[in-house]
Amino acid sequence: MFYTVRRKTMALPRVSVVTPSYNSVRFLEETIRSVLEQDYPDIEYLVMDGGSRDGSLEVLKKYGDRLRYESGPDEGQPDAVNRGFRKSSGEIFAFLNADDLYLPGAVAAAVQALKEHPEAGAVYGDAYHIDERGEILGPYPTEDFSPETLRRRCFICQPAAFMRREAFERAGLLNPRLQFSLDYDLWIRMARLYPLARVSGFLAKSRMHPENKTLGSRGEVYREVMAVLMTHYGFVPYEWVYGYVSWLLDRRDQFFDPMRPSKLRGGLALLLGAWRNRRHPLRYGSDAVRALRPGRPPEP
Repeated sequence: MFYTVRRKTMALPRVSVVTPSYNSVRFLEETIRSVLEQDYPDIEYLVMDGGSRDGSLEVLKKYGDRLRYESGPDEGQPDAVNRGFRKSSGEIFAFLNADDLYLPGAVAAAVQALKEHPEAGAVYGDAYHIDERGEILGPYPTEDFSPETLRRRCFICQPAAFMRREAFERAGLLNPRLQFSLDYDLWIRMARLYPLARVSGFLAKSRMHPENKTLGSRGEVYREVMAVLMTHYGFVPYEWVYGYVSWLLDRRDQFFDPMRPSKLRGGLALLLGAWRNRRHPLRYGSDAVRALRPGRPPEP
């Protein structure tokens, strides 16, 4: 059963944005500016720094009372975001990593979308993938909201998502034990309580570079995502198993250096997936047939 969102009678609700950061001086100032230069009048901005020693604090000090920051050891990204959330006061909440960016007008567009979708616990827009220099590489594969599709892949780009405070609280905040699939896990939990709504237009840029967690720790990403899917659904779709097998064989980052299909990968994915989904062998077999029908399994 979905919760009913309790809305305050505020014409302009406060939006709290938290940026978790650690030794991110290369990109941090651009991220900060993308928040502070928004045209929305009531943004509370907090940067939770993990004790950087790369000049990040000097950047933060430049912005005086335009933002709040803390610097000290933490337990990783989810811990930093959760602690920032508890120190925030906004009716609407979002977190933006220290190498990602908001596009102009993103916050105002998200607030308007939440007003137009009072039933939604969160809204999300489209986003671009960018490289180290900020050049656009292409769009994130965003899709309209569907609980069934969410069982197969994460189609919500985290920097382009904005949540109601109560929705984030009821979903249980970020899981502090996760480091790679924390947003996917959050959307799954939140979607059991509230509908999520896609808004038209691009709201953010997600930076892809060799130091990015998702690319630099690809094997750990796959293992964690598969564990999350087993926890929530008791089943891992063929695409995720195939991607993991491909990484095991060639160690490609699968973004700048895409994985290459082969019969060997397909066969190993069938075997590994059958073992992981041994309680649902027929379902996994059917899932593999569906994925292989076009001639190449879709990437997760």
